[in-house]
Amino acid sequence: MQFEVFTLLPEVFPPYLESSILQRARQRGLIDVRLHNIRDWARDKHHTTDDMPYGGGGGMVMKPEPVFDAVESILGPESGVPVILLTPQGRVFSQAVARELAAHERIALLCGRYEGVDERIRMRLVTDEISIGDYVLTGGELPALILIDAVTRLLPGALGDPTGADDDSHASGLLEYPHYTRPPEFRGDAVPDILLSGDHARIEKWRREQSLLRTLERRPDLLEKADLSEKDRKFIESQKSKVNPEF
Repeated sequence: MQFEVFTLLPEVFPPYLESSILQRARQRGLIDVRLHNIRDWARDKHHTTDDMPYGGGGGMVMKPEPVFDAVESILGPESGVPVILLTPQGRVFSQAVARELAAHERIALLCGRYEGVDERIRMRLVTDEISIGDYVLTGGELPALILIDAVTRLLPGALGDPTGADDDSHASGLLEYPHYTRPPEFRGDAVPDILLSGDHARIEKWRREQSLLRTLERRPDLLEKADLSEKDRKFIESQKSKVNPEF
């Protein structure tokens, strides 16, 4: 999969892209992350990419010309490649959105800065807008890295365990069950006996129930959309009063 990243700060990406899973995915040819400095398409000798907003107010706004020139010179004027603006005003990023994006062979990520981008960029160039949450960051670079990371994990061969992404929190609509490793006892806390039993059927049942319980405790809103069996629903009902007497 190919990511075309348009940014004013390309230097912030390599340290993360050259580590861990993303580095291995790049080495295996699973992803190709291409960084494009929008300043390279500025039309004046000072490489200006922002200007004061019409109507006054604080802050600066990213100019349309360098952004249009950068994106169109790399993608072409009618490439059909999704052009995603990372912005607090976009639809909220989720595991479902990550799966949707993983189906593409190539996507473009536009990292905003300052007070945002000229509205004509939204109107004429951007095809999708994504937010990573209801808060404001200095720019779109961190959201772009988060999106690249989440999407890459879903690509076949990106993880050492072929089914690893299937168990992640939110992958099934639920939070993940608790994990334990050696030693079997640490500072008075022991690993649950069932995980040491070798009974894989019981372990899977325990993990499913723990996943349901953790979701009920921490994110009950997720249960409304999760794919639940009748057995799952009965377990949840049996635990509600234990988690919150007001249920």
